[in-house]
Amino acid sequence: MRELLRNSIKWSFSIAVITFVLAALFSIISNSILNGVSWGTGLIVVGFIVLIGIFFDMIGIAATAADEVPFHSMASNKVFGARHSIRIVRNADRFASFCNDVIGDISGIISGAAAAIVIVQLTVSFQMNNSSLFEYASSVIITSIIAAVTVGGKAFGKSLAIRYSKDIIFQVGKILHFLEDKFHIVIIKDKKKTKLKQRTNKKRK
Repeated sequence: MRELLRNSIKWSFSIAVITFVLAALFSIISNSILNGVSWGTGLIVVGFIVLIGIFFDMIGIAATAADEVPFHSMASNKVFGARHSIRIVRNADRFASFCNDVIGDISGIISGAAAAIVIVQLTVSFQMNNSSLFEYASSVIITSIIAAVTVGGKAFGKSLAIRYSKDIIFQVGKILHFLEDKFHIVIIKDKKKTKLKQRTNKKRK
Protein backbone atom coordinates (compact mmCIF):
# COMPACT_ATOMS: atom_id res chain seq x y z
CA MET A 1 0.00 0.00 0.00
CA ARG A 2 2.80 2.37 0.96
CA GLU A 3 4.74 1.53 -2.22
CA LEU A 4 1.63 2.06 -4.34
CA LEU A 5 1.04 5.46 -2.74
CA ARG A 6 4.67 6.45 -3.23
CA ASN A 7 4.59 5.43 -6.90
CA SER A 8 1.31 7.32 -7.44
CA ILE A 9 2.74 10.49 -5.89
CA LYS A 10 5.92 10.13 -7.93
CA TRP A 11 3.94 9.65 -11.15
CA SER A 12 1.61 12.58 -10.37
CA PHE A 13 4.54 14.89 -9.68
CA SER A 14 6.34 13.76 -12.84
CA ILE A 15 3.28 14.26 -15.03
CA ALA A 16 2.68 17.70 -13.50
CA VAL A 17 6.25 18.77 -14.33
CA ILE A 18 5.97 17.37 -17.87
CA THR A 19 2.65 19.17 -18.33
CA PHE A 20 4.16 22.47 -17.16
CA VAL A 21 7.10 22.17 -19.57
CA LEU A 22 5.00 21.09 -22.55
CA ALA A 23 2.35 23.76 -21.90
CA ALA A 24 5.06 26.42 -21.81
CA LEU A 25 6.58 25.12 -25.06
CA PHE A 26 3.19 24.90 -26.81
CA SER A 27 2.31 28.42 -25.65
CA ILE A 28 5.65 29.94 -26.73
CA ILE A 29 5.56 28.26 -30.14
CA SER A 30 1.91 29.11 -30.85
CA ASN A 31 2.30 32.74 -29.74
CA SER A 32 5.47 33.20 -31.79
CA ILE A 33 3.74 31.79 -34.87
CA LEU A 34 0.55 33.81 -34.40
CA ASN A 35 2.31 37.14 -33.85
CA GLY A 36 2.48 39.04 -37.11
CA VAL A 37 0.38 36.63 -39.21
CA SER A 38 -3.07 37.23 -40.66
CA TRP A 39 -6.20 35.99 -38.91
CA GLY A 40 -6.70 33.40 -41.67
CA THR A 41 -3.28 31.88 -41.01
CA GLY A 42 -4.05 32.08 -37.31
CA LEU A 43 -7.17 29.99 -37.82
CA ILE A 44 -5.10 27.35 -39.60
CA VAL A 45 -2.68 27.27 -36.65
CA VAL A 46 -5.60 26.89 -34.22
CA GLY A 47 -7.00 24.08 -36.36
CA PHE A 48 -3.62 22.32 -36.31
CA ILE A 49 -3.49 22.55 -32.50
CA VAL A 50 -6.99 21.07 -32.29
CA LEU A 51 -5.96 18.22 -34.60
CA ILE A 52 -2.99 17.44 -32.33
CA GLY A 53 -5.39 17.06 -29.38
CA ILE A 54 -7.73 14.82 -31.39
CA PHE A 55 -4.84 12.67 -32.67
CA PHE A 56 -3.34 12.04 -29.23
CA ASP A 57 -6.76 11.43 -27.71
CA MET A 58 -7.30 8.69 -30.32
CA ILE A 59 -3.93 7.10 -29.50
CA GLY A 60 -4.70 7.15 -25.77
CA ILE A 61 -8.06 5.44 -26.28
CA ALA A 62 -6.45 2.87 -28.58
CA ALA A 63 -3.91 2.00 -25.87
CA THR A 64 -6.66 1.21 -23.36
CA ALA A 65 -8.71 -0.73 -25.92
CA ALA A 66 -5.87 -2.82 -27.41
CA ASP A 67 -5.01 -6.36 -26.32
CA GLU A 68 -1.37 -7.37 -26.01
CA VAL A 69 -1.97 -11.04 -27.01
CA PRO A 70 -1.79 -10.47 -30.82
CA PHE A 71 1.56 -8.73 -30.40
CA HIS A 72 3.20 -11.70 -28.65
CA SER A 73 3.34 -13.85 -31.79
CA MET A 74 4.63 -10.85 -33.71
CA ALA A 75 7.29 -10.21 -31.07
CA SER A 76 8.38 -13.88 -31.14
CA ASN A 77 8.92 -13.45 -34.90
CA LYS A 78 10.90 -10.28 -34.15
CA VAL A 79 8.51 -8.01 -36.05
CA PHE A 80 9.68 -4.40 -35.89
CA GLY A 81 7.63 -2.47 -33.31
CA ALA A 82 5.88 -5.47 -31.74
CA ARG A 83 7.72 -5.41 -28.41
CA HIS A 84 7.19 -1.70 -28.06
CA SER A 85 3.49 -2.18 -28.80
CA ILE A 86 3.36 -4.63 -25.89
CA ARG A 87 5.00 -2.00 -23.68
CA ILE A 88 2.31 0.52 -24.64
CA VAL A 89 -0.53 -1.89 -23.79
CA ARG A 90 1.07 -2.91 -20.49
CA ASN A 91 1.45 0.74 -19.54
CA ALA A 92 -1.92 1.73 -21.02
CA ASP A 93 -3.03 3.69 -17.94
CA ARG A 94 -0.01 6.00 -17.91
CA PHE A 95 0.27 6.16 -21.69
CA ALA A 96 -3.40 7.14 -22.01
CA SER A 97 -3.04 9.65 -19.18
CA PHE A 98 -0.18 11.33 -21.03
CA CYS A 99 -1.92 11.33 -24.43
CA ASN A 100 -5.44 12.23 -23.26
CA ASP A 101 -4.86 14.35 -20.19
CA VAL A 102 -1.50 16.01 -20.84
CA ILE A 103 -1.40 16.54 -24.61
CA GLY A 104 -5.19 16.62 -25.02
CA ASP A 105 -5.84 19.15 -22.26
CA ILE A 106 -2.85 21.31 -23.22
CA SER A 107 -4.10 21.40 -26.82
CA GLY A 108 -7.54 22.46 -25.63
CA ILE A 109 -6.16 25.27 -23.46
CA ILE A 110 -3.67 26.52 -26.05
CA SER A 111 -6.26 26.41 -28.86
CA GLY A 112 -8.57 28.57 -26.73
CA ALA A 113 -5.81 31.10 -26.07
CA ALA A 114 -4.80 31.07 -29.73
CA ALA A 115 -8.42 31.60 -30.77
CA ALA A 116 -8.53 34.73 -28.59
CA ILE A 117 -5.48 36.10 -30.45
CA VAL A 118 -7.14 35.30 -33.80
CA ILE A 119 -10.30 37.17 -32.75
CA VAL A 120 -8.24 40.25 -31.87
CA GLN A 121 -6.42 40.03 -35.23
CA LEU A 122 -9.75 39.69 -37.02
CA THR A 123 -11.14 42.75 -35.24
CA VAL A 124 -8.03 44.80 -36.04
CA SER A 125 -7.99 43.74 -39.70
CA PHE A 126 -11.59 44.92 -40.16
CA GLN A 127 -10.85 48.07 -38.09
CA MET A 128 -13.58 47.41 -35.58
CA ASN A 129 -13.74 48.57 -31.98
CA ASN A 130 -12.84 46.08 -29.25
CA SER A 131 -16.32 46.40 -27.76
CA SER A 132 -18.16 46.14 -31.08
CA LEU A 133 -20.91 43.68 -31.94
CA PHE A 134 -18.64 42.29 -34.67
CA GLU A 135 -16.00 41.24 -32.13
CA TYR A 136 -18.65 39.65 -29.91
CA ALA A 137 -20.20 37.73 -32.81
CA SER A 138 -16.77 36.65 -34.07
CA SER A 139 -15.83 35.43 -30.62
CA VAL A 140 -19.00 33.35 -30.27
CA ILE A 141 -18.79 31.88 -33.79
CA ILE A 142 -15.08 31.01 -33.70
CA THR A 143 -15.26 29.55 -30.18
CA SER A 144 -18.32 27.47 -31.10
CA ILE A 145 -16.67 26.15 -34.27
CA ILE A 146 -13.50 25.16 -32.38
CA ALA A 147 -15.57 23.43 -29.68
CA ALA A 148 -17.65 21.58 -32.27
CA VAL A 149 -14.60 20.44 -34.25
CA THR A 150 -12.80 19.35 -31.06
CA VAL A 151 -15.71 17.34 -29.63
CA GLY A 152 -16.77 15.92 -32.99
CA GLY A 153 -13.21 15.04 -33.92
CA LYS A 154 -12.59 13.28 -30.61
CA ALA A 155 -15.84 11.32 -30.96
CA PHE A 156 -14.78 10.20 -34.44
CA GLY A 157 -11.27 9.41 -33.19
CA LYS A 158 -12.63 7.31 -30.32
CA SER A 159 -14.67 5.14 -32.69
CA LEU A 160 -11.60 4.60 -34.88
CA ALA A 161 -9.41 3.92 -31.83
CA ILE A 162 -11.72 1.22 -30.49
CA ARG A 163 -12.19 -0.46 -33.88
CA TYR A 164 -8.58 -0.29 -35.06
CA SER A 165 -6.76 -0.27 -31.72
CA LYS A 166 -4.30 -2.99 -32.73
CA ASP A 167 -3.26 -1.25 -35.97
CA ILE A 168 -2.95 2.16 -34.30
CA ILE A 169 -0.83 0.88 -31.39
CA PHE A 170 1.33 -1.15 -33.77
CA GLN A 171 2.16 1.98 -35.78
CA VAL A 172 2.96 3.89 -32.58
CA GLY A 173 5.09 0.93 -31.46
CA LYS A 174 7.08 1.19 -34.69
CA ILE A 175 7.73 4.88 -34.01
CA LEU A 176 8.89 4.16 -30.44
CA HIS A 177 11.12 1.34 -31.71
CA PHE A 178 12.63 3.69 -34.31
CA LEU A 179 13.31 6.40 -31.71
CA GLU A 180 14.97 3.89 -29.40
CA ASP A 181 17.11 2.32 -32.14
CA LYS A 182 18.22 5.48 -33.93
CA PHE A 183 18.29 8.10 -31.17
CA HIS A 184 18.38 5.93 -27.99
CA ILE A 185 15.26 7.68 -26.71
CA VAL A 186 13.27 5.34 -24.44
CA ILE A 187 9.71 6.61 -24.09
CA ILE A 188 8.29 3.57 -22.28
CA LYS A 189 10.45 1.18 -20.27
CA ASP A 190 9.87 -2.57 -20.25
CA LYS A 191 8.12 -3.48 -16.97
CA LYS A 192 9.63 -6.97 -16.87
CA LYS A 193 13.18 -5.64 -17.18
CA THR A 194 12.51 -3.03 -14.51
CA LYS A 195 11.11 -5.61 -12.09
CA LEU A 196 14.05 -7.94 -12.79
CA LYS A 197 16.52 -5.17 -11.98
CA GLN A 198 14.66 -4.36 -8.74
CA ARG A 199 14.75 -8.02 -7.65
CA THR A 200 18.45 -8.26 -8.49
CA ASN A 201 19.21 -5.13 -6.46
CA LYS A 202 17.22 -6.48 -3.49
CA LYS A 203 19.15 -9.76 -3.58
CA ARG A 204 22.46 -7.91 -3.63
CA LYS A 205 21.42 -5.87 -0.61
